Amino acid sequence: MPQGIAILGSTGSIGRNALRVIEALGPEYRVVGLSAHRNVELLAQQVRRYRPCWAAVTHPGAVAEFHARLEGSARHDGKSGDREPFAIFSGTDRLVELVQRDDVDTVLTAVVGAVGLPSALAAAAAGKRLAIANKEPLVIAGQLLTRTAREHGSVLLPVDSEHSAVFQALRSGSAGEVQRILLTGSGGPFRGASRADLEQVTREQALQHPTWRMGPKITVDSATLMNKALEVIEAHWLFGVPVEKIEVLIHPESIVHSLVEFVDGSVVAQLGAPDMCLPIQYALTHPRRVAGVAPRLRLEEIGALHFERPDPRTFRALPLAYEVARAGGTAAAVFNAANEAAVAEFLTGHLRFVQILELVEHCLDRHPVRSGTSLEELLEADAWAREQVRQKLRQTV
Repeated sequence: MPQGIAILGSTGSIGRNALRVIEALGPEYRVVGLSAHRNVELLAQQVRRYRPCWAAVTHPGAVAEFHARLEGSARHDGKSGDREPFAIFSGTDRLVELVQRDDVDTVLTAVVGAVGLPSALAAAAAGKRLAIANKEPLVIAGQLLTRTAREHGSVLLPVDSEHSAVFQALRSGSAGEVQRILLTGSGGPFRGASRADLEQVTREQALQHPTWRMGPKITVDSATLMNKALEVIEAHWLFGVPVEKIEVLIHPESIVHSLVEFVDGSVVAQLGAPDMCLPIQYALTHPRRVAGVAPRLRLEEIGALHFERPDPRTFRALPLAYEVARAGGTAAAVFNAANEAAVAEFLTGHLRFVQILELVEHCLDRHPVRSGTSLEELLEADAWAREQVRQKLRQTV
């Protein structure tokens, strides 16, 4: 039987690349479900092309338009001759039910924000293979998600290129043999900048990433190095490694995606072109490797690779991540939500670039950390942080 794959967030960059990968992999892999928030034009195109059993629209105001865009197509009226009738669902709550369906073997979650957390936990509780492309499930609920996966036999598979690289490198030794994990990052558009330089950064400058093409929120996170900060917390939970054994290296070429150093001094790295198709494919085919659409790496064309340590005084997100990881509980939920809310305000022009981390620190300083052992407690912390950002902005207007 083909492996049934549900892609949550299919219209984003990860979702689009995942569909390319699945199409190239052939009949052993089948798209059974797709979801999008409000890009229903692209979702309708994907439904016609990949013919899933179901699709979900999480923005309530976009459901009618999605129906209209499918009107008259075989997928919409269920008379296409497919074995399963096609169904349309609406709302984020329905994703929790959909990921537990019998036709779903693997859930690829690429939904930005805490909104995708309940469905990720539901997939783990249902024992599904969970391919994680967005940072929130492990950052906000790392303890809860990993425990749920262990209890129900779910396999957590990283899609993020850095964690995929660590995941692959760790096959060279046991967990007890790991000396340290080295997460690499391009350094973003402001590599080498001083705090004074960042004072004048514009929205347009922050969105000019030198290597990767990503959505605006993730691109800004790369500019503040918040993406690396969140990855430290992710790696801590995903690989069961103390944060003291996790370090960040700036690597502007984005060829070495991460490294693992073992106790004997051996360092194992995973290299590849800066393209997301390879980590997506490895998550879907693990533990097998098969031919796919990822571009080939030509080291002779690159010539040289460079590495340097990040400046924690200029990029405050990194030292904050270690403090948050040590605090545990709801601290990471506040860290993530405050950043998400602040970045949204920056993108709409309501605050300056350097104020993003100032708001994050403001929330962390005022948050009484709780255990974070339930989804409700984590979502409350998330909502609390967002409200704190709004209140702080109202006070400064």
